[in-house]
Amino acid sequence: MNEIIKRALKEDIGRGDITSDLLIPARKVKAILLAKAAGIFCGWPVAEQILKHEGIAYKQKVQDGEPLKKGQIIAELKGDARKILLIERTTLNFLQRMSGIATLTAKFVAAVKPTGTRILDTRKTTPGLRVLEKYAVLCGGGSNHRLGLDDMILVKDNHLKLVGSWQTAVSRLKHKPKNMKVEIEAENLKQVKEILKTGIADIILLDNMDDGVLRQAIKMIRQQGPKPLIEISGKVTLANVKKYAGLGADRISIGALTHSATALDISLEII
Repeated sequence: MNEIIKRALKEDIGRGDITSDLLIPARKVKAILLAKAAGIFCGWPVAEQILKHEGIAYKQKVQDGEPLKKGQIIAELKGDARKILLIERTTLNFLQRMSGIATLTAKFVAAVKPTGTRILDTRKTTPGLRVLEKYAVLCGGGSNHRLGLDDMILVKDNHLKLVGSWQTAVSRLKHKPKNMKVEIEAENLKQVKEILKTGIADIILLDNMDDGVLRQAIKMIRQQGPKPLIEISGKVTLANVKKYAGLGADRISIGALTHSATALDISLEII
């Protein structure tokens, strides 16, 4: 079983389900996983590992990435009543969290669909759960940015403050691993110009810029050709994401996909 799941079960179960052990005799029961709200389903590989570990039989009715209607049955379960209750909360926590992320991601993806701009997540994830949360973004139709610090080079303002100069930064970036992408953050037009002069950026991240400055920055970058790619980040909401995509960005990264998604209401009910 996945270590993330093991830790989650241990956290919830502790020494055992005292309430169920006292009240419920050993008996087989049927149960369902039920959607209490509409959204995008995600998290079945996690639920399946938990069910198999406890010997609970199941019949899956919805695949990851598929839309859910309120009142729709996600899966039918059959097994020992105490074991089903034992894993109820942990299973639901995973499904609700991951489905919530997939649902929010799908809304952003739908909003920018006419533009062709990609929606990306960030590293603003729950510690220890990043791989699951980024999987949920994929199920919602989004794309993954870096999984960790070792995936690609992303030069931000604090790096430049510590390095001291663009010349020094560029000279050091020349020693990067072969074929590793370089993304550089810019907060104003002056920085965009400096980045373009270096010629080393594969992606320029336009961070927290006002609309007018964004338009100028994108125009400036596009004069260089299709590369470097343009990424927008900061101040992005469902209300304005289509507007930002319409400015001509290749990608928009949104921390809220993982740090602010509302859990989708899913329940487990004994029948």
